[in-house]
Amino acid sequence: MTAHEPRAVVLLSGGMDSAVVLASMQRDGFDCIALSFDYGQRHRVELEFARRVAARARVREHMIQSIDLRAIGASALTSDIPVPKHRSGGSEIPVTYVPARNMLFLSFALALAEARGARDIAIGVNAIDYSGYPDCRPEFVGAFARAANLATKAGVEHAAGGEPWFRVHTPLAALSKTGIVSLGRTLSVDFDLTLSCYDPSREGQPCGECDACRLRAQGFAEAC
Repeated sequence: MTAHEPRAVVLLSGGMDSAVVLASMQRDGFDCIALSFDYGQRHRVELEFARRVAARARVREHMIQSIDLRAIGASALTSDIPVPKHRSGGSEIPVTYVPARNMLFLSFALALAEARGARDIAIGVNAIDYSGYPDCRPEFVGAFARAANLATKAGVEHAAGGEPWFRVHTPLAALSKTGIVSLGRTLSVDFDLTLSCYDPSREGQPCGECDACRLRAQGFAEAC
């Protein structure tokens, strides 16, 4: 790391998408702070994978923040609602959606970025293979970026420059899972250090049947 590298806060779940985002931001010259969340998710074992990815990437800092979203519930990831298996798709938002999760995560990332002197935030959302979650859409990310520059001291103080101070990067936004796998390979991402499963075993073995597992498997199959 050098003093001239801009800092960025990267949301790191331990899954394949966020690992590729972290590698992408480092390739682009950012000194990265990784941010993970222990939010009461049933797949909490993913945090161990996040630690491994962060250690491999030698990030400046890896913060794991606790938020109890089980108190809110209403999701198969934060309550006793069964995780759907072998889902055939459809236009409905699946029960694995966690209410306002990306809004909460990005808000905390924004606070951390402002406190650490960073103006860049990165998140691994995409608008193709995203299971229908509304907080993965470009419209949401754009709206959050505008709010970030209105709601912060740094955003207001730098507003006179004409360019928004805080920027939200979504390097996977237009990629399918196949494209994400291909990009990760060019960036030398070790996918064995990642977990993409909504219902893994305590030891981190993926179920192979949930949406996240099926999309991951499809991505690797098509990228061969």
